[in-house]
Amino acid sequence: MSLALNKQELTEYLAQVFPQVHKDFVVEDLTETAITMRLKVEDRHLRPGGTVSGPSMFGLADVCVYAMVLARKGRQSLAVTTSSSMDFLRKPEGGADMIAECRLLKLGRTLAVGDVLMYSDGSDKPVARASLTYSIPPVGSEAAAFG
Repeated sequence: MSLALNKQELTEYLAQVFPQVHKDFVVEDLTETAITMRLKVEDRHLRPGGTVSGPSMFGLADVCVYAMVLARKGRQSLAVTTSSSMDFLRKPEGGADMIAECRLLKLGRTLAVGDVLMYSDGSDKPVARASLTYSIPPVGSEAAAFG
């Protein structure tokens, strides 16, 4: 196992393909087997009651698995989510950044499956767990060459 993109290359590529939201997410740590990402929580990420919204947490989980696929496979901008499941375990801390830890359970030629645990910054109790499956374009296809 080796990384196709290091932390800096991954961060630059995410900024290139997602200029509209790349500043929301920070790659905190990246190894060959896992990635840790931060959602910099702002008012627009909160739901009534001041907690981080479900869609914001889903976005973090989705970007986290996508980033791990990129880190391992390289520039695959058109890799897409094909399946997702999310369990909300407890209320996130009000306004605290969200931290996501992702591990790929499977990384094949055409599919990747990732598991993500999300925490409020400063807490060791997970607030949500997500499982996502990504479809990866075949090497040499127009979709794989994009980006």
